[in-house]
Amino acid sequence: MISVSSSPGSSSGSSGCPVTSRINSVIEPDGLRDLLALRHYAVKPAVVVIPKAESARDIEIVERVLHGSCPETQFFAVVETPRGLENAGRIAAASPRLRALIFGAADYSFDIGARLAWDPLLHARARLVNSARAAGIDVVDAPFFAFADATGLKCEAALSRDLGFSGKIAVHPRQVPVINEAFSPDAELLEKARRVVAAGRASGDGIAVVDGAMVGTPFFEAARRLVEEFGTTEPSVYPSVSGSQQ
Repeated sequence: MISVSSSPGSSSGSSGCPVTSRINSVIEPDGLRDLLALRHYAVKPAVVVIPKAESARDIEIVERVLHGSCPETQFFAVVETPRGLENAGRIAAASPRLRALIFGAADYSFDIGARLAWDPLLHARARLVNSARAAGIDVVDAPFFAFADATGLKCEAALSRDLGFSGKIAVHPRQVPVINEAFSPDAELLEKARRVVAAGRASGDGIAVVDGAMVGTPFFEAARRLVEEFGTTEPSVYPSVSGSQQ
């Protein structure tokens, strides 16, 4: 789940969520005009969404133009072209203010002549996830455009989560609860994460057995992140845990 900090000088909507501004492509005159206009906004956006990002230079342009006038504004970059995907690693590392990559599935699929569906775009999604995670930032999946199909959205959101995405774009308010549910752990998963955390604590982060499965350092780290983000309540009953120092 993506955490966006909102500074006192940045804007928030009625729900308290940080407000974003999507500019035009920075390689077009309209995009440059958008950036110059942002410099003079009395209230700065918490996030600027940079579309059609194709190189690190695109992010550097936004960084340079907004550096003095919007020092707290964070960036999301939309990767939606073949060239952008080829350069995704460099884009992801272009600025410390870049918090996430977003997959633009529609434009990307049209550009390469692929069907706009999960299987034909799986390779692109996996590459984008890897590029973002290698840079230590979040990665957001493309929208599910059939907004009346809640079942289809639930299925695709679960696939996105399992592939490593941090979240998914919504094109309609009715999609938000479905997406939030897909990217939030249920009570059973949280309880297991707490048991793994307890096992790590008991074993000194050595090898341990939880629910009949061997777990080690990567499991402990993932479980701690999950518990820290979604719930800190300790489990009511711990299972028997065996472990050894490594």
